[in-house]
Amino acid sequence: MDMKMILPLILLQAILMVIGLFDLLKRDPSRVRGETKWVWALVIVFVASAGPIAYFIFGRKQS
Repeated sequence: MDMKMILPLILLQAILMVIGLFDLLKRDPSRVRGETKWVWALVIVFVASAGPIAYFIFGRKQS
């Protein structure tokens, strides 16, 4: 398999994970669904690309 095809996906995953974790860390726990930031951190890190996307869609409470 050609690394030129896989590298953009790896970079996208890393960028999503970093942005998701950064947002989670700066967000007040009362503004995180379930108020359990550590669970969302595990989801962001261990559920590949779907983890950060799930956090941005379901984990953040709207103001």
